[in-house]
Amino acid sequence: MAQTAGRLVLTAAGVLLAVGWSVRVADAQGTSRGGLTLALDYDLYRETVEPILLTRRPGNARCVVCHSRGAGNAFLEPLSPGSDTYDEEQSFRNFERIQRLVVPGEPLRSVLLIKPLAEAAGGSHWHGGGKHWSTRDTPEWRILARWVHATTSSLDFDFYRDEVEPVLLSRRPGNARCVVCHSRGGGNAYLEPLSAGSETYDEEQSLRNFDRILRLVVPGEPLQSALLINPLTEEAGGSHWHGGGKHWSSQDAPEWQTLARWVRGETGAPAR
Repeated sequence: MAQTAGRLVLTAAGVLLAVGWSVRVADAQGTSRGGLTLALDYDLYRETVEPILLTRRPGNARCVVCHSRGAGNAFLEPLSPGSDTYDEEQSFRNFERIQRLVVPGEPLRSVLLIKPLAEAAGGSHWHGGGKHWSTRDTPEWRILARWVHATTSSLDFDFYRDEVEPVLLSRRPGNARCVVCHSRGGGNAYLEPLSAGSETYDEEQSLRNFDRILRLVVPGEPLQSALLINPLTEEAGGSHWHGGGKHWSSQDAPEWQTLARWVRGETGAPAR
């Protein structure tokens, strides 16, 4: 069992323990990369994902109606008579099964997210229960994407917002700050433009930044992550070029160390 920040998580070994009893998971998605365990967060699933699967949808079927009837597309328990929610044991069983619909770290390869998403927004061409989300900016879709992204890769959103994002906003005499170049649109844009008169992002903007910036990161591998090697000098292990200049001449630079801790999943203890 792995337990981080007070949350129960499903480990690569496929074992989940809680409240004095255990559940053996036969088909866990957890894997390891660079020494970092990739794990789905059960508590976050129960608190934020499962309610979406139970939501009533005027004009469309709610997920539980179609996906609790048995057969190959059933990943939810039938609701108990008179109940609109699941008890904890039912939620554990749902959590076990729903993993076959998720590709860790890849919302747009995860059936759970692309089937109910409009094709124009990157979804699949058909979903029998109707298309619930016309855009990936829909709050429900973003909640699911955050679960698939942040929890599976063990990349901590709160640490990102508190420690990593300020690095991207930092002013750099003689060099462009990250937000200047990387919020202009085009293929290298992973940050939101700052709102007029603001020097920081609100939480919704930070969440969108977090989702996009993950394409620049290989969890567990700072020296394979574009976010860390492009602004690092070549002599220190960085890439050969970065249009905004080289911000760090050494891997010992405090900013580089902050980003490296985040990528390695070392967010529970102060840097040494």
